[in-house]
Amino acid sequence: MTSKILIIDDDPLLREMAVELLSEAGHDCAVAEDGRLGIASLEAGGADLILLDMIMPNMDGVETLGQIKARWPGLPVVVMSAGTRAMAMQGLLRLAAGLGADEVMQKPLRREILLPLVDRLLGRAAQAA
Repeated sequence: MTSKILIIDDDPLLREMAVELLSEAGHDCAVAEDGRLGIASLEAGGADLILLDMIMPNMDGVETLGQIKARWPGLPVVVMSAGTRAMAMQGLLRLAAGLGADEVMQKPLRREILLPLVDRLLGRAAQAA
């Protein structure tokens, strides 16, 4: 069964790269350029997993993650961060975990990290369903 992954990120190059990597691995992808559009996409058609940027216009990742986990509590969410400083990453990890993120992944996306992570989370989601 094909999984649908929603990529919510304001960076068009990152969205394109994520779609390419995930499509090659056999996943269907949808994209949204901010949290509001991501929530609208979930309402319209759902998803099996979310890749979520934290810093976006209109509705940031913190607010988006809170809404996703409140409305779709079992939906796996991977928070993405471009932060390279260890302290900033630790703060993001704590914040994202407190809001219910399943994983935090550092940008730029790397195939050898992204694909196994997605497979693991989708497997866990399938077992919970």
